[in-house]
Parts: sequence; C-alpha cells; structure tokens
Amino acid sequence: MRTEIENVVDEIKQAISLLRRHLDWDQAIRRLDWLNNKAEDPNLWNDASEAQKLMRERQQLDDSISGVKALERQLTDNVELIEMGEEEGDQEIVTEAENALKALKTEAGRLQVEAMLSGEADGNDTYLEVHSGAGGTESQDWANMLLRMYIRWAEKQGFKVEVLEVHEGEEAGIKSATIHVKGHNAYGWLKTESGVHRLVRISPYDSNARRHTSFSSVWVYPVVDDSIQIDINESDCRIDTYRSSGAGGQHVNTTDSAVRITHIPSGIVVACQQERSQHKNRAKAWDMLRARLYEAELKKREEAANAEAASKTEIGWGHQIRSYVLQPYQLVKDLRTGVESTDPDSVLNGDVNEFMEAALAHRISGGADVEVADID
Repeated sequence: MRTEIENVVDEIKQAISLLRRHLDWDQAIRRLDWLNNKAEDPNLWNDASEAQKLMRERQQLDDSISGVKALERQLTDNVELIEMGEEEGDQEIVTEAENALKALKTEAGRLQVEAMLSGEADGNDTYLEVHSGAGGTESQDWANMLLRMYIRWAEKQGFKVEVLEVHEGEEAGIKSATIHVKGHNAYGWLKTESGVHRLVRISPYDSNARRHTSFSSVWVYPVVDDSIQIDINESDCRIDTYRSSGAGGQHVNTTDSAVRITHIPSGIVVACQQERSQHKNRAKAWDMLRARLYEAELKKREEAANAEAASKTEIGWGHQIRSYVLQPYQLVKDLRTGVESTDPDSVLNGDVNEFMEAALAHRISGGADVEVADID
C-alpha cells in the first residue's frame, strides 16, 4: 500500500483504539449482555421511568459497540482487498478499496465525536454565562461578541437559545449574560468552552487607533432534570431582587422582578431577569443553581479521574484557553490543543466546531497538558 493509505489505515486503527478505551470495551460488552437480559424481564416495565432509562442506555451502548465492530470489519476487508488487488495487478479493485478506506476514516471521526459526547450530562441542555474582564468598555464589547458567537453557533446546530439575564455595559457591550441552550448534546458540545477568552484588536473606542487586549470568561454548566437530586439548604442561600436592565418595556424597568441567588458555602451566584414575574424568575434561578452545583460535582469526579476539567479562574493573562487576534494579522488559536484558524470572522460568526472537537478529543485521550505558545 502507498504511504498515504498506510497513514489512513493507521488513523483508523488509532480511532478504533480510542473508541474501545473510551467504552471500556470488556465492561461495555458485559453491560450490554446484562441489559439485553434485563429487556426480557416481564417485570421491567413495572417502573416505566426506570425501564425507559435502561432501554435508552441499551440502545446507545449497542449502537456504540456495533459501530466499532463495523469499523474493524470494514478496515480488515478493505486492507485485504488492496493486498489482493496488488497481487493480481487489478488497479480498479485497489482504487475502490482505497476510496472506501478514506470514507471509513471520515466515519471513524464521526464515531469519535459521538463517543466524546457520551458523558453523564452531555446529552442535556446547558446554561452558558459570559462575563467581561477588567478594561471597561473594551472587555464589555468583547463579552458581547462572545455571546453573539455562541448564539450564532447554537442556531447553526439547530439548537434553541433563551436569554435569561443580561447586564448591560455603561457605554457598550455587556458586563455579563446568561443563556439557556436547548438541544440534544448541547452541554456535551459546549462544556470545553469554559475558561478565559482573549481578544487582540485595534480598538474602535480608541481615537488613537491603538491595539488593545481584552479578556472575557465563559462558564458552561448542564441543565439538570428531575431525575437528578440536588439538595440545597435554603438557609445557605441569599436571595436578592432588583430591577431588570435593558430593553423589555415599562414593567421590566420599574419593578424588582429580577432575582439573584447566592449560594454562600460555594460562592456560586446565579441570576435571572428573563420573565416579567418575580416568581418565575425565582424558580428559574433555583434551577440554575441546582445545575451549577451539579456541574461542580461533575467537575470533582473528572478531577478525581485525572481528567482535564474546565476551571473558572481570574479573567486575565495566564489563564486563557483561546486567543483571537484581529490586528495586525488574523488568527484564532486554542492554547490547549494548538488548533488554529486564519478566519476569525467565521469563528466569531459561530464556526467553532473544529475547536470544540479538538478540545473534546484532548479530554477523551487523557487531557494531558500540552505546550502551546500563545500568540502576540
């Protein structure tokens, strides 16, 4: 086989190895056997909710195992076809098998992405917060750009977006905002976006047209459903009401309908001003707090397993996960994976899947830190 096809074969083998490791192959086979036996138990549906949960797990596990087995079978078949074609001098068979291997590589990549979105809460909806860093109008404008980027990304994925809270900047942009992204695997896709994002550009707010560096942070946490029990002691929380800011009509601006809840033991703060009713905003804020506490527990589990977990840190130098340079050249670079794009306009319009997939792959492969130089 030619070197190009040898590389394709090696990449497929590597993908199969990663998929097997991610599934914990032997354990997955035993679990599927148990679920298949459980499905034949006539008493299973006595608890419809539990039965549906087990059947969903069974289908997902069966799809994952079948996908890996199909990859292995097609890889073996096409490699053998190439060897046979070369022995017999049949170039048509060789070309056909090589094309099949290239298509198989694409399929292996798709399965890897699906495997990377199989965590406990990955299939859930998600909350996403954006907070501006120090720097006033500059960082507030940058926070607004990031918010727009994620909304555009979500729309391209076919997700629905609900804006829960926006704290407007004094002159432009936003100080903070929270959105609710609704769609299958919304949290799984967005979870690696938590961290500090850095922007370098010629400031539109500087009359001397100087280059400015701005920072904003993103925080992502999953929406939790009723099957996940999160106990919160209300005496550990401080609840504040305030007037909603921004557009929304006379009622929004003249009543204390917005709600902020501070969980004192953890320091977690959530806020909601989306509804006109304080009662509805309060209920939504409690849901957000439960989600934040659940996300914190997921993070602890990942850290215990030596996985790379997104962390909320100081919004400034040394903590950024990605840099976006608009002047004097154009480049977006992820500082965890080294993935780059020379088209920041597309990235800021929501084309961030390449960065998300690389970060997910980085996490599934063990999440070890890599030395990636930042850009000026």
